[in-house]
Amino acid sequence: MTHELKMKVRDYECDLQGIVNNANYQHYTEHARHEMLLDLGVSFADLHQRGIDAVVARITLSYKTPLRSCDEFVVRTRVAKEGIRYVFSQDIVRLPDEKLACRAKVDIVTVINGELATECPELDKFFE
Repeated sequence: MTHELKMKVRDYECDLQGIVNNANYQHYTEHARHEMLLDLGVSFADLHQRGIDAVVARITLSYKTPLRSCDEFVVRTRVAKEGIRYVFSQDIVRLPDEKLACRAKVDIVTVINGELATECPELDKFFE
């Protein structure tokens, strides 16, 4: 399954060069992951109240083509389970030309009641 979230670059996200500042791509990917989980019925707040926290263990961003102010883009998100990690593969693609702007790989692990978990049935059921 690939989840898609359309967004638009806001002026304040750009640096002096007129392109999106590199840190904002991480914000885009995080927002898209949260929206994907909400669309699947997963609430971080509810999980946290039950002592379950999904946290980023590692993130890799590869920049391809810069986005500029007012560019529209889509973040395409896929997830796979690899051992104890949930691996989110995300592409940020400029619209309408479908030019790849950034590729991200995000490793998420779960911490349950303060301990690194080897299994998280609450999340596993959403990513089968």
